[in-house]
Amino acid sequence: MNPFASLDRVRVVMSHTTHPGNIGACARAMKVMGLSRLYLVNPKCFPHEEAVAMSSGATDVLDNAIVVDRIESALAGTVAQAALTARRREMALPVRDVRTAASELATLLAGRDAEVALVFGTESSGLTNEEVAMCSLPVTISTSDGYRSLNVAAAAQIVCHELRMAIGGVALPVGIPPELAPHEGLESLYALLEDLMLESGFLDRVNPGRAMPRLRRLFGRARVEAEELHLLMGALKAIAGRKPRGGA
Repeated sequence: MNPFASLDRVRVVMSHTTHPGNIGACARAMKVMGLSRLYLVNPKCFPHEEAVAMSSGATDVLDNAIVVDRIESALAGTVAQAALTARRREMALPVRDVRTAASELATLLAGRDAEVALVFGTESSGLTNEEVAMCSLPVTISTSDGYRSLNVAAAAQIVCHELRMAIGGVALPVGIPPELAPHEGLESLYALLEDLMLESGFLDRVNPGRAMPRLRRLFGRARVEAEELHLLMGALKAIAGRKPRGGA
């Protein structure tokens, strides 16, 4: 059994990339490590000849890249999302170093038909707070304190390498692991919770405070399973007097 077959279930998501050369360089980094699924969220210039040139032959990755308008579309169907960030974000989940995060992702991929995402932001400012909040694993790469400017393609190379190494060393789990809730399912849960709290008056529509970021952090730590998500959605709808419509 090929231990690296699970790399086919890994997406690399580049959000609002400015320079097409970085897209090509990232495609090259991916292909060298055995990854092939590239998602681009509102790239400034793509397709572009500079991307082709910088890919150094990884044109198949570029040709099959999926371009979307919203990051939610790029993350739909994934059960874990590693968001690369160079700084601690307020109200975010605890930040993992890249090696620890790679090990967690490799464990999720082993013996489970799940998809995960590696998420990278713009060259100038990285991911927004909102984008990081949508991801389950904030990840940082250890660098010099005096100079932390890491090119997005270089960051992708490091993360893809660490994930490949982790997958090669992970042991297959005994038994069938539980199915985890997908990204879009959790987003529906957050939307329902916010709606109910607003309707009840628990949240102020003008000044909602930090309730939703805290709830995101809570459920992000919990690693909600698909069945647990269905239970939560059904219970909340019943409490609100809503009839569940064909499940969560």
